[in-house]
Amino acid sequence: MKLHVIDTGFFKLDGGAMFGVVPKTLWQRTNPADENNLCTWAMRCLLIEDGNRLILIDNGIGDKQDAKFFSHYYLHGDANLTSSLHKAGFSHEDVTDVFLTHLHFDHCGGGVKYKNTDGALELVFPKATYWSNADHWEWATKPNPREKASFLKENILPMQESGHLKFVDPNAAENPFTQFDIFYADGHTDKMMVPIIAYKGRKVAFMADLLPSTGHIPLPYVMGYDTRPLLTMEEKAAFLNMAADQDLVLFFEHDSVNQCCTVQHTDKGVRLKDTFSLSEL
Repeated sequence: MKLHVIDTGFFKLDGGAMFGVVPKTLWQRTNPADENNLCTWAMRCLLIEDGNRLILIDNGIGDKQDAKFFSHYYLHGDANLTSSLHKAGFSHEDVTDVFLTHLHFDHCGGGVKYKNTDGALELVFPKATYWSNADHWEWATKPNPREKASFLKENILPMQESGHLKFVDPNAAENPFTQFDIFYADGHTDKMMVPIIAYKGRKVAFMADLLPSTGHIPLPYVMGYDTRPLLTMEEKAAFLNMAADQDLVLFFEHDSVNQCCTVQHTDKGVRLKDTFSLSEL
């Protein structure tokens, strides 16, 4: 097995929204904001090359929204989904599976594109199976008012309409992915999936929005976007304790500086141990 980091660019989000009730005087130490209180975040995906399967975990924001939409997020950076796949030696047609941690626009928007100028949509990965789970699909396709702006039907419905959508069943005896186990989290959104990949004698956890960055390691540092912030704190505590106990590698989707880290137990709780790139494993 080989893991490839797939960078899809950077965007900006409000620092206060990203850190919830934590004061700016604290969170800006790790995530400095610009004059508009916006912090820079990565949209870093992961490609698993394993035998005849090429599994892409998340796929970024895409490019099909209009200028008004993108004006809120200040997309920047040289990398994009296509160029990063090519850099790894692959094309869209090579991807066999697209595993989606959840269906917020910055995690799944790159999986669907406009086919032509008449507004018709098609899959970016024409030969791939797109994976979600039934509970999250129900949550995303019948969104609550708080998350409605994050679940865009043009990002989501074409997966099902094309016949390429399948669901992971948390209660099934067998996981369709032998490459990783799945940790389910409900604090950020319902049934977000965090893959934990066995790799080079270590376990690499793709943290999605359970832990957006190293700056979110202290338990109260919970995003304002989370639907159940107290539950996020419980889930994060359980996961970070496991990560410290087992020396897990935490791979960040959104940390603009650090690809990976490990954590350790301290007198103040679980805290950052080391940061490094995935290639250093």
